[in-house]
Amino acid sequence: MSLSNIIIIGFPQHEEADLRVQLGKLLPKTPIDSPPAEAIDLQYPKDALIFIWDSVTSPSTVRRLFEQNPQANIVVLAHNGQSERAADLMHMGAIDYRLLPVPDEVLEIYIRKSGHQSALAQQASDQQSSAKSSQDLFVTEDIETRRLLDRVALVAPSCASVLVIGESGTGKERLSRYVHACSNRKDENFIAINCAAIPEGVLEAELFGHEKGAFTGATTARPGKFELAHEGTLLLDEITEMPVHLQAKLLRVLQEGEVDRLGGRKPVKIDVRVIATSNRNITKAVQDGEFRQDLYYRLNVVTIQLPPLRERKGDILPLANHFLNRFSDMYKREAPALTEQAIAHLSTYPWPGNARELENCMHRAFLMSADEPVRPEHLALEPVEAQAGNAGEQTTDGMQAGVSIRDMERALIEKTLVHVQGNRTEAAELLGISIRTLRNKLHGYESGMALAG
Repeated sequence: MSLSNIIIIGFPQHEEADLRVQLGKLLPKTPIDSPPAEAIDLQYPKDALIFIWDSVTSPSTVRRLFEQNPQANIVVLAHNGQSERAADLMHMGAIDYRLLPVPDEVLEIYIRKSGHQSALAQQASDQQSSAKSSQDLFVTEDIETRRLLDRVALVAPSCASVLVIGESGTGKERLSRYVHACSNRKDENFIAINCAAIPEGVLEAELFGHEKGAFTGATTARPGKFELAHEGTLLLDEITEMPVHLQAKLLRVLQEGEVDRLGGRKPVKIDVRVIATSNRNITKAVQDGEFRQDLYYRLNVVTIQLPPLRERKGDILPLANHFLNRFSDMYKREAPALTEQAIAHLSTYPWPGNARELENCMHRAFLMSADEPVRPEHLALEPVEAQAGNAGEQTTDGMQAGVSIRDMERALIEKTLVHVQGNRTEAAELLGISIRTLRNKLHGYESGMALAG
């Protein structure tokens, strides 16, 4: 297997000469370059095999190389290894950390692995080239998330079901659109339905469609979301909120590739790629009997775990600027710059609402800053220690005295809804209850009835 070139960085003269001789025998037609330290930021071919000499600066060198290309093929060599540094370098994504001398058969393994990884990276790049509209881009500069997108692009052309797991606001729908845009179905419909936002009695007709006269008010026949997504992609958002009896019908659709409309006499054939998302622990939902195990196995062909924003701090500033530029286009006004103080506030805030909360924050800052740079007061972020709420007279353990449990529950729910700008799905997650329980409680408050959770 051939490579475009080999890069050797930071080696002592004698060790570099020995390595060149070895590599020259294995890959006689492959050029070998030794750039100076100041040229590390140059762009190297994606299929290059890079050897780095271990030193106190090797972690920063490896990090800079991965920032350029998250799929870079990097091997770190040393005379006397440092175990902690070796662990850090391997965690960053280096192929190997090894002490000299390196046998020829090990170098051959590095060459084969680099060629394989480069082929996969090129395949992912080819798929990603079709996802160019701003709606389909998943904004990230985090190395691990960029690697995740590369893996997503590799599975996107298949027909496999995809399960996207992550907290509310992490961008599960946007990632789902990215999967669709990288797939062979990109020119067909992308249909999304939120299983938590539609009443139970309506959801079945929305998903599977109905014939004329199937129920009171069905004056005409209507195709469901599955039919509308034929040959395209259907996103089942918050799948764990779907009633169990509908889960059984959904399982049959996935197994048979056909839907039965309400009131219909014969099934309708469909060809749909299904992507499901959830902000809950699905394994626990299965154990609790809230989600069918067989449906979970059917959906869990490819699982994507989307990390929260607090675990990818490097994405906060790029996302903030992305949102400011988007609002600039929306309001036909130049995007304001972020002051250093504002950047510090953004970087240290924990973002419990993830990217959605950041987007709302940037919208607010864009409007409040007018034509000035964005300052901390424009962000209007709630202090971290105040997020749990501290209204009224409280005891030392944070509980408010002289208030009934029902009133405290209602106050907590209302305060949580205010915190998430009315997003019931996100509020339910923060409260640790299902969206259906939250909906019932709110209905009970409106009707003056107390409902059990």
